[in-house]
Amino acid sequence: MTFAARPVSIVRHDRGMRMQPVRGILLKLCSVLLFISMSALIKATASHVPPGEAVFFRSFFAIPVIFVWLWLRRDLSTGLKVASRMGHFWRGFVGTAAMGLMFAGLGLLPLPEVTAIGYAAPLLTVIFAAMFLGEEVRLFRMAAVALGMAGVTIVLAPRLTLLASETVQTTEALGAVLVLMGAVCAALAQIYVRKLVQSEQTSAIVFYFSLTSTGLSLLTLPFGWVIPEAREALLLVAAGILGGMGQIFLTSAYRFAGASVVAPFDYASMIFAIGIGYFIFDEVPTTQMLLGASLVISAGVLIIWREHALGLRRSKARAGMTPQG
Repeated sequence: MTFAARPVSIVRHDRGMRMQPVRGILLKLCSVLLFISMSALIKATASHVPPGEAVFFRSFFAIPVIFVWLWLRRDLSTGLKVASRMGHFWRGFVGTAAMGLMFAGLGLLPLPEVTAIGYAAPLLTVIFAAMFLGEEVRLFRMAAVALGMAGVTIVLAPRLTLLASETVQTTEALGAVLVLMGAVCAALAQIYVRKLVQSEQTSAIVFYFSLTSTGLSLLTLPFGWVIPEAREALLLVAAGILGGMGQIFLTSAYRFAGASVVAPFDYASMIFAIGIGYFIFDEVPTTQMLLGASLVISAGVLIIWREHALGLRRSKARAGMTPQG
């Protein structure tokens, strides 16, 4: 899982849409691979291109892709209407912050490590949902969150000066802090998404996030944008296109299968990140990083399983209360 910021993952199923779990899973895996590839392209330019500029390319060049997708779905007339402009703005604000922080971290840490720390976002979403949305969080989910955060701590420990040896580099410690802050912002963005889906079309949430993040990224122009080299420009444009395609594949996945079916495959991003990190950036994950990531992934899967079980229980309860005949 790499954040760009964290993609919209709460999608209304189309009426009459027949569930096709295998298709949904394949679409999800494609989206994960696209987002990881996008992050790799951003990482390849991070030594020269500042994060704010990378956010601009990622957001701006995703807009045409998303626009064409909405047009092909004949969703332009209704999909771009909004009921809460400020809701979209604040979702865009925290989402753009998450994206910028993650992009900054990509320039300082290995790709698998950024991915592992980013897994803190769905765990933090559980906590923030209880704090800001009044959702009930029982002992099982809190225990899973605690397990996951322990895993995040294991991943972070070697990078933080206070918890490691004197050989820790300041840039690595800064990268770890930036990515963790990005995960916090990504979790907050998901809270705004949960509010928005109550009144907004998913297509509008997707489109206006890219539009808002494009505009906000321009505010970083006075802080050191550069003229990218031809190769860097191509990589950045490709990152934007892949980001837009990844969002489309992600949204489509949830049209064909329930969240409890496709959500666990988000963690396939670790496999892709390790592969790309090793073959492209010559990054070898440490045993401690893999251990911490395993704990975080286990916690995430437990939360997804618990949500699925509770959903089935609620559905049976509603069915039991429905008058028959």
